[in-house]
Amino acid sequence: MKEPALDIGNKPLQSFKELIVWQKAYQFALTVYKETSEFPKNEIYGLTSQLRRCAVSIVSNIAEGYQRQHLGEYIQFLSISLGSCAEAETQLLLAQDLNYISKDSNGPYLLLLKEISRILQTMITKLRGR
Repeated sequence: MKEPALDIGNKPLQSFKELIVWQKAYQFALTVYKETSEFPKNEIYGLTSQLRRCAVSIVSNIAEGYQRQHLGEYIQFLSISLGSCAEAETQLLLAQDLNYISKDSNGPYLLLLKEISRILQTMITKLRGR
């Protein structure tokens, strides 16, 4: 049987939904969907779609990795989420520079994304040390 994944507090968890990083990534994905609904309609297949897929990738890979049977796979999926964080940050900066999101409203999203990235990196480092 698979050993439960550890959150950064080293507490055994029963579900990916208990992971703090999953909760924050889920909130980020919801926020991205709400924010991008205000993007210009001509971006529906461009930046809107890209940013949404990226946000969903972050949270989905955390969940999928948690369910994997091997530690190496879990780390790999967390690493994919971390890469998607960098992709999402780039897309948020593009949206800001294209004036789809104001710098003031983009700040909290970028801070949340940096926090998710930091937690993912910490988890990867701890899990590699097991």
